[in-house]
Amino acid sequence: MSLYDQYQKEVLEASLWLSEHGYFGSLRGTGGNVSARITGSDRMAITPSSVKYSDLAPTDICIVDFTGAVVEGKYAPSIEAGIHAAVYRERPDVNAVVHTHQLYGSVFAALGEPIPVLFDEVAFALGEKVEVASYALSGSAELAANVASLLANHANAYIIQNHGILALGKNMDKALLAAELLEKIARIYCLALSTGKPVSLLPDATREMARGLRDYDVEAARKKT
Repeated sequence: MSLYDQYQKEVLEASLWLSEHGYFGSLRGTGGNVSARITGSDRMAITPSSVKYSDLAPTDICIVDFTGAVVEGKYAPSIEAGIHAAVYRERPDVNAVVHTHQLYGSVFAALGEPIPVLFDEVAFALGEKVEVASYALSGSAELAANVASLLANHANAYIIQNHGILALGKNMDKALLAAELLEKIARIYCLALSTGKPVSLLPDATREMARGLRDYDVEAARKKT
């Protein structure tokens, strides 16, 4: 039994759920990626590159360090491992990362427009706004740097321009929930905009409260490291 079994199983289960619910943009493709931080180390379990999720076994999930070096696994890790590593380095509160090509989130990726969170429960879970990381080629160091440049806002969801979305969580369940909530708010915002009427935004005080809660969570996690 490997030290990484529980992480590999968790990553695969999350990947299959996302694939089955259409979060990767296609049911037969290999888009998107999922990772989990290996507690107490600079390593993560992450999905491999270009292998259908339905064909994977838990032992096929790659173990890599934060430089991208493979520690265990027969497949090459996702080309977006650099983004996941950047998140784990900068955000001690994050233990799971989900990158998807979900439909409504991708609408705003194509527009290059941020999404206001609109509802207080979404604000408390995701942050005060879903920001946009500038486009760069998939798998590039530039793209990882573009994502990393936004992480200081302590949000749990981001849009990647002309690419997809990134959802973060203190555990895998929270990361999946962040992806769900982003899709919910993206769909509602898209439909609201289609009416041509003004969209009602959350009051500044509520958004500031959401920011304060996220800042507190991040700093609390930082003190434990």
